[in-house]
Amino acid sequence: MVSHHRIPSYQDSPSPAPSAPPAIAPRAASVTSGRSHTRRHRHARTHHGGTTPYAPQNEFPVFSYTGDVEILITSTDGRRENRYVLHRLILSQCSGFFEAGTRAEWSGQQPGAGPLTRIAEDESVTVGSSSRASSQERRPSYDQPARQRWKYVLDWEHTPEDDAPMLVRKDEASSMFGGGAPPPVRNKPPASNEHFFRSMTNFSALNLHERSQSSVPAEHGDEVLKDYDNLFRTMYQYPPILDSINIATAYSECKALLHLADMYDALEIVGSRVDHHLLRFGARLFKQIAKYPPSYLKLGYLARSRTIFTESLIHVVGQWPLAAPQLRGQIDAAVMDLIEDKVDELREQEERVEFKLWRLSLTTTRGERVTPANDYLAWLGMSLFRQWLAENTTPAPTGMKKDSSQPAPPTSASAPSPGRVYRLLGSSMPNAYLNHEELKRFLKLQPDLYTRDNLRRFERRMEEIKDLARELAKPLMRNFLELDLSILGPAGLGYLTCVRLEPSEIPWED
Repeated sequence: MVSHHRIPSYQDSPSPAPSAPPAIAPRAASVTSGRSHTRRHRHARTHHGGTTPYAPQNEFPVFSYTGDVEILITSTDGRRENRYVLHRLILSQCSGFFEAGTRAEWSGQQPGAGPLTRIAEDESVTVGSSSRASSQERRPSYDQPARQRWKYVLDWEHTPEDDAPMLVRKDEASSMFGGGAPPPVRNKPPASNEHFFRSMTNFSALNLHERSQSSVPAEHGDEVLKDYDNLFRTMYQYPPILDSINIATAYSECKALLHLADMYDALEIVGSRVDHHLLRFGARLFKQIAKYPPSYLKLGYLARSRTIFTESLIHVVGQWPLAAPQLRGQIDAAVMDLIEDKVDELREQEERVEFKLWRLSLTTTRGERVTPANDYLAWLGMSLFRQWLAENTTPAPTGMKKDSSQPAPPTSASAPSPGRVYRLLGSSMPNAYLNHEELKRFLKLQPDLYTRDNLRRFERRMEEIKDLARELAKPLMRNFLELDLSILGPAGLGYLTCVRLEPSEIPWED
């Protein structure tokens, strides 16, 4: 019997169990790879063109990267010069002069017609990741119109001696930006400057208050440089450099700044700064306004300051026409019309009070009007009061002239102003007028009436008359000034301050 050996096939053999993959021994931290014996360092790419020892500034007063208006301010002798590189957008928003001077129709070339600037191939448009920068580097170069530039210089040559110099435009060929040739290709500014253009359209969002004030005020004799520096600082929301200790110096500096802003149609933005600075003096400012009301009236009108203008107007109306020579022809007709209207209103109030004072009378215990028959002493008191009122509210009479060709000699004693008379009538002090000595001298004119009892009775009746007169004069005693009149002593001001200016009467309000 032949035995046949069967060769086992692959299918018949039992399938072995899947074996786990061979374990990889962990590599020690100190063991280096045999493939490379040197460590490769991957350097981060930079797209700023490398570091340079000097980087031009891009902040006030010189915006080297983003500025497009160059302004040169020189002193009278030309020894000092302040240079500014600012933005047309901001200047035109703050000043009508720059808004009109930088328009396309006033420029030498139309928008888009200037030379073409070539952007370098290795210059990235946006500071971002290395992949974006590398893709930007691979883009082909292209041409775009160059931004228009402007240059202004201070014209001393054609300025009269007593006038302030104005800025005039110069040809671009003499500007720092160059003429017909395109400006050199510059590396991109840092990332902080990239966001500047995003906020240019919303100027109010610029946080310029936190920047350091790099502008230096001009020395003595170079006030023009300081005035222009304050003007541009105000346009960029910096506080102007003004005296905060001496109010007289602060007034002169504010006045010069306002006149300069008026020349460049920038009162709207400069006036609020001047108003804020002067109001910080507080009570010292109101005392100064009381000394020089016409000057502060003109300043308050230029600065569009309600507080300063109203305070000055009340003083001017109360003293009118004392301030007329300093205001006629030097201030707008609307302000003069307002002053004259308020003077008429004040005169009407005085006439109403004066009419009531002349009709003032006392009564007896039975309610009858005082007459010489029923109360002679009280009637004498009424006569004395009316005589005093007539002497102090009407001009002194002039003597009769025998020869009409010769002028009458001037009188030495002039009557007090009506405002001072009404302040005496409204005073709470018993001896403000017709005091004890005057009443005593009056009774002594009739010796048979002068007794101690009659003097006391006469003084009591005069007190009743003064109380009635005080109530009648009370409407004229109102004070609409910010100035505290109590600090001026018992005399106070010699005129009335009861004029009230309503918000709708402000000349510059629509």
